Amino acid sequence: MKILVPIKRVVDYNVKVRPKSDESGVDLNNVKMAMNPFCEIAVEEAVRLKEAGKAEEIIAVTIGASSSQEQLRTALALGADRAILVETEVEAEPLGISKLLKSIVDKESPDLIILGKQAIDGDNNQTGQMLGALTGFSQATFASEVNLEGESLSVTREIDGGLQTLDINLPAIVTTDLRLNEPRYASLPNIMKAKSKPLDIIPAADLGVDISPRLEIIKVTLPAEREAGVIVETVDELIDKLKNEAKVIS
Repeated sequence: MKILVPIKRVVDYNVKVRPKSDESGVDLNNVKMAMNPFCEIAVEEAVRLKEAGKAEEIIAVTIGASSSQEQLRTALALGADRAILVETEVEAEPLGISKLLKSIVDKESPDLIILGKQAIDGDNNQTGQMLGALTGFSQATFASEVNLEGESLSVTREIDGGLQTLDINLPAIVTTDLRLNEPRYASLPNIMKAKSKPLDIIPAADLGVDISPRLEIIKVTLPAEREAGVIVETVDELIDKLKNEAKVIS
């Protein structure tokens, strides 16, 4: 079985982002970049399936600039067998990303696609669902447990009311939630081995897909600072302020 794992390069989750001085976007100068945390979970799940003897090959793929090779090498160090960079300088939106991934799916014919449910930069939670619509594959989103038996996949997913278990057929798309697993750290020997693993670069223009943005960013600003709170001495004073100043009770 072949598993395709799309990943994304994002600002490291420990970094506090700042807007550019002209408010045209996020300032990425000298900012630490990393693999999206949900993508790390997806890579880990694929590696666990391979270690259990249920998969033969794991392919990591990302869409972005040449610098995204760094995150692909990380995926290779974590256990992926080879990687594909669909290279573009365009800031692709979920629909464009899904269309490019559909081209890679047509080329590679994976049995299973595992990807994070969302990226921590845009928080769109759209790519997996859009890719499912484009490919016609079965899909299960927000997975907290995955069990593969033959051509059947059992996925426990997190929903508002609790947990839901789906049985779906391959080929399938699974998007990962936080509680699916705990990603491993790449060991030094595996980091060294990753340097010799194959990494193919495909110009996005060669795939014949229109990935021009549909949205225009007007302005990026920091959230408004919260005003300082007020300390009250008694319950009566609190009720008075809620009633007469905040006007949230009557």
